Amino acid sequence: MLRALCTFVLSVALADAATCLAWAQGAQQATQANGLPPGVYMGEADYRQAPAGNYTIDPDHASVIARVSHLRYSWSIFRFDRVSGTLKWDPVTPANASLTAKVETASIASNVKGFAQDLAGDNFLKSAKFPEATFVSSAFRQMSTRRGKVDGELTLMGKTKPMTFDVELVGAGKGFADHPRIGITARGSINPADFGFPPLFGDAIEIVVDVEFQKAD
Repeated sequence: MLRALCTFVLSVALADAATCLAWAQGAQQATQANGLPPGVYMGEADYRQAPAGNYTIDPDHASVIARVSHLRYSWSIFRFDRVSGTLKWDPVTPANASLTAKVETASIASNVKGFAQDLAGDNFLKSAKFPEATFVSSAFRQMSTRRGKVDGELTLMGKTKPMTFDVELVGAGKGFADHPRIGITARGSINPADFGFPPLFGDAIEIVVDVEFQKAD
Protein backbone atom coordinates (compact mmCIF):
# COMPACT_ATOMS: atom_id res chain seq x y z
CA MET A 1 0.00 0.00 0.00
CA LEU A 2 2.86 2.34 0.84
CA ARG A 3 4.43 1.63 -2.53
CA ALA A 4 1.13 2.39 -4.30
CA LEU A 5 0.77 5.65 -2.38
CA CYS A 6 4.31 6.71 -3.30
CA THR A 7 3.64 5.84 -6.93
CA PHE A 8 0.45 7.94 -6.89
CA VAL A 9 2.20 10.96 -5.34
CA LEU A 10 5.05 10.69 -7.84
CA SER A 11 2.64 10.52 -10.79
CA VAL A 12 0.79 13.62 -9.57
CA ALA A 13 4.06 15.50 -9.14
CA LEU A 14 5.20 14.55 -12.64
CA ALA A 15 1.84 15.62 -14.10
CA ASP A 16 2.08 19.00 -12.35
CA ALA A 17 5.62 19.44 -13.63
CA ALA A 18 4.51 18.66 -17.18
CA THR A 19 1.65 21.14 -16.87
CA CYS A 20 4.00 23.85 -15.61
CA LEU A 21 6.45 23.14 -18.42
CA ALA A 22 3.70 23.34 -21.03
CA TRP A 23 2.46 26.63 -19.53
CA ALA A 24 5.98 28.06 -19.56
CA GLN A 25 6.48 27.06 -23.17
CA GLY A 26 3.15 28.63 -24.10
CA ALA A 27 4.09 31.83 -22.29
CA GLN A 28 7.36 31.95 -24.20
CA GLN A 29 5.50 31.47 -27.48
CA ALA A 30 3.14 34.35 -26.51
CA THR A 31 6.03 36.82 -26.55
CA GLN A 32 8.77 37.63 -29.02
CA ALA A 33 12.47 37.54 -28.26
CA ASN A 34 12.31 41.27 -27.44
CA GLY A 35 9.51 40.71 -24.92
CA LEU A 36 6.73 42.22 -27.06
CA PRO A 37 3.48 40.37 -27.87
CA PRO A 38 3.29 38.63 -31.26
CA GLY A 39 2.69 41.02 -34.14
CA VAL A 40 3.82 44.12 -32.22
CA TYR A 41 6.98 45.90 -33.33
CA MET A 42 8.92 48.86 -31.99
CA GLY A 43 9.52 51.80 -34.32
CA GLU A 44 12.98 52.45 -35.71
CA ALA A 45 14.81 55.68 -36.48
CA ASP A 46 14.63 54.93 -40.19
CA TYR A 47 11.83 56.35 -42.35
CA ARG A 48 12.39 53.60 -44.91
CA GLN A 49 10.88 51.09 -42.47
CA ALA A 50 7.43 52.50 -43.29
CA PRO A 51 6.42 51.10 -46.71
CA ALA A 52 4.91 53.22 -49.44
CA GLY A 53 1.17 53.73 -49.43
CA ASN A 54 -1.70 55.67 -47.96
CA TYR A 55 -1.70 56.36 -44.22
CA THR A 56 -4.23 57.90 -41.85
CA ILE A 57 -3.72 59.68 -38.56
CA ASP A 58 -4.31 57.47 -35.54
CA PRO A 59 -6.58 59.71 -33.42
CA ASP A 60 -5.58 57.88 -30.26
CA HIS A 61 -1.95 58.83 -30.83
CA ALA A 62 -2.25 62.39 -32.06
CA SER A 63 -1.77 65.70 -30.33
CA VAL A 64 -1.86 69.30 -31.56
CA ILE A 65 -0.65 71.91 -29.10
CA ALA A 66 -0.82 75.69 -29.46
CA ARG A 67 1.70 77.65 -27.37
CA VAL A 68 0.36 81.18 -27.04
CA SER A 69 2.10 84.09 -25.38
CA HIS A 70 0.42 85.22 -22.18
CA LEU A 71 1.08 88.95 -22.50
CA ARG A 72 4.78 88.05 -23.05
CA TYR A 73 5.11 86.79 -19.46
CA SER A 74 4.83 83.08 -20.16
CA TRP A 75 3.38 80.54 -22.59
CA SER A 76 -0.20 79.34 -22.29
CA ILE A 77 -0.68 75.78 -23.55
CA PHE A 78 -3.83 74.75 -25.42
CA ARG A 79 -4.49 71.27 -26.77
CA PHE A 80 -6.80 70.24 -29.62
CA ASP A 81 -8.19 66.76 -28.99
CA ARG A 82 -9.77 65.87 -32.35
CA VAL A 83 -7.33 65.48 -35.22
CA SER A 84 -7.66 63.65 -38.54
CA GLY A 85 -5.69 63.44 -41.74
CA THR A 86 -4.08 61.42 -44.50
CA LEU A 87 -0.50 60.92 -45.64
CA LYS A 88 0.59 59.60 -49.00
CA TRP A 89 4.03 58.23 -48.20
CA ASP A 90 6.94 57.38 -50.49
CA PRO A 91 10.08 56.22 -48.62
CA VAL A 92 12.08 55.96 -51.85
CA THR A 93 11.44 59.59 -52.76
CA PRO A 94 10.08 61.48 -49.73
CA ALA A 95 9.68 64.60 -51.88
CA ASN A 96 6.73 62.83 -53.52
CA ALA A 97 4.85 62.57 -50.20
CA SER A 98 1.74 64.63 -49.52
CA LEU A 99 -0.29 65.41 -46.43
CA THR A 100 -3.69 66.76 -45.48
CA ALA A 101 -4.59 67.29 -41.82
CA LYS A 102 -7.61 68.71 -40.02
CA VAL A 103 -8.24 69.89 -36.48
CA GLU A 104 -11.69 70.45 -35.00
CA THR A 105 -11.23 73.85 -33.38
CA ALA A 106 -14.07 73.30 -30.89
CA SER A 107 -12.01 70.47 -29.36
CA ILE A 108 -9.63 72.99 -27.78
CA ALA A 109 -8.82 72.34 -24.11
CA SER A 110 -7.38 74.61 -21.42
CA ASN A 111 -6.49 74.18 -17.77
CA VAL A 112 -8.17 77.55 -17.09
CA LYS A 113 -11.75 76.79 -16.08
CA GLY A 114 -14.26 77.84 -18.74
CA PHE A 115 -11.61 79.39 -21.00
CA ALA A 116 -11.81 76.69 -23.68
CA GLN A 117 -15.44 77.60 -24.36
CA ASP A 118 -14.46 81.24 -24.69
CA LEU A 119 -11.66 80.39 -27.12
CA ALA A 120 -14.00 78.31 -29.28
CA GLY A 121 -16.56 81.12 -29.29
CA ASP A 122 -17.14 84.13 -31.51
CA ASN A 123 -14.42 86.28 -29.95
CA PHE A 124 -11.59 83.96 -30.97
CA LEU A 125 -11.80 80.74 -33.03
CA LYS A 126 -15.44 81.13 -34.13
CA SER A 127 -15.81 77.34 -34.20
CA ALA A 128 -19.53 77.41 -34.99
CA LYS A 129 -18.82 79.20 -38.27
CA PHE A 130 -15.38 77.71 -38.97
CA PRO A 131 -15.37 74.22 -37.38
CA GLU A 132 -12.06 73.05 -38.86
CA ALA A 133 -8.53 74.27 -39.34
CA THR A 134 -6.84 72.57 -42.31
CA PHE A 135 -3.24 72.13 -43.39
CA VAL A 136 -2.46 70.95 -46.93
CA SER A 137 1.14 70.26 -47.88
CA SER A 138 2.77 71.60 -51.02
CA ALA A 139 6.33 70.25 -50.57
CA PHE A 140 8.33 67.76 -48.51
CA ARG A 141 11.99 68.80 -48.14
CA GLN A 142 14.32 66.19 -46.67
CA MET A 143 17.20 67.67 -44.62
CA SER A 144 18.65 64.46 -43.15
CA THR A 145 17.65 60.88 -42.40
CA ARG A 146 15.48 62.07 -39.49
CA ARG A 147 14.67 65.71 -40.19
CA GLY A 148 12.93 67.70 -42.88
CA LYS A 149 10.55 70.54 -43.62
CA VAL A 150 6.97 70.37 -44.85
CA ASP A 151 5.64 73.44 -46.64
CA GLY A 152 1.97 74.04 -47.15
CA GLU A 153 -1.03 76.22 -46.49
CA LEU A 154 -2.96 76.60 -43.26
CA THR A 155 -6.61 77.59 -43.45
CA LEU A 156 -8.05 78.96 -40.21
CA MET A 157 -11.24 80.98 -39.77
CA GLY A 158 -11.62 81.36 -43.53
CA LYS A 159 -8.11 82.74 -44.04
CA THR A 160 -5.36 80.80 -45.82
CA LYS A 161 -1.69 81.52 -45.22
CA PRO A 162 1.57 79.72 -46.07
CA MET A 163 3.14 77.71 -43.25
CA THR A 164 6.21 75.52 -42.82
CA PHE A 165 6.69 72.78 -40.25
CA ASP A 166 10.07 71.54 -39.04
CA VAL A 167 9.57 67.79 -38.85
CA GLU A 168 11.52 65.14 -36.96
CA LEU A 169 11.01 61.42 -37.35
CA VAL A 170 10.26 59.64 -34.08
CA GLY A 171 9.97 56.12 -35.44
CA ALA A 172 8.81 53.99 -38.36
CA GLY A 173 8.20 50.29 -38.71
CA LYS A 174 5.81 47.35 -38.86
CA GLY A 175 3.58 48.79 -36.13
CA PHE A 176 0.96 46.32 -34.92
CA ALA A 177 -2.24 44.61 -36.08
CA ASP A 178 -0.67 44.35 -39.57
CA HIS A 179 -0.62 48.14 -39.96
CA PRO A 180 2.84 49.71 -40.45
CA ARG A 181 3.32 53.07 -38.74
CA ILE A 182 5.32 56.24 -38.97
CA GLY A 183 5.45 58.76 -36.12
CA ILE A 184 6.70 62.34 -36.20
CA THR A 185 6.91 65.50 -34.17
CA ALA A 186 6.55 68.82 -35.97
CA ARG A 187 6.84 72.48 -35.03
CA GLY A 188 5.72 75.60 -36.84
CA SER A 189 4.50 79.08 -36.03
CA ILE A 190 1.87 81.51 -37.25
CA ASN A 191 1.37 85.25 -36.92
CA PRO A 192 -1.85 85.64 -34.93
CA ALA A 193 -2.62 88.93 -36.72
CA ASP A 194 -2.75 87.05 -40.05
CA PHE A 195 -5.85 85.22 -38.84
CA GLY A 196 -7.54 88.09 -37.04
CA PHE A 197 -6.54 87.31 -33.46
CA PRO A 198 -6.26 90.29 -31.07
CA PRO A 199 -2.86 91.80 -30.07
CA LEU A 200 -2.96 90.11 -26.64
CA PHE A 201 -1.96 86.89 -28.40
CA GLY A 202 1.55 88.29 -28.90
CA ASP A 203 3.87 88.07 -31.87
CA ALA A 204 3.66 84.38 -32.75
CA ILE A 205 1.73 81.24 -31.88
CA GLU A 206 3.79 78.05 -31.91
CA ILE A 207 2.06 74.90 -33.17
CA VAL A 208 3.48 71.57 -31.94
CA VAL A 209 2.24 68.33 -33.49
CA ASP A 210 2.95 64.79 -32.27
CA VAL A 211 1.25 62.16 -34.35
CA GLU A 212 1.34 58.58 -35.59
CA PHE A 213 0.16 57.59 -39.06
CA GLN A 214 -1.00 54.02 -39.66
CA LYS A 215 -1.08 52.37 -43.07
CA ALA A 216 -4.58 52.19 -44.45
CA ASP A 217 -4.06 49.68 -47.27
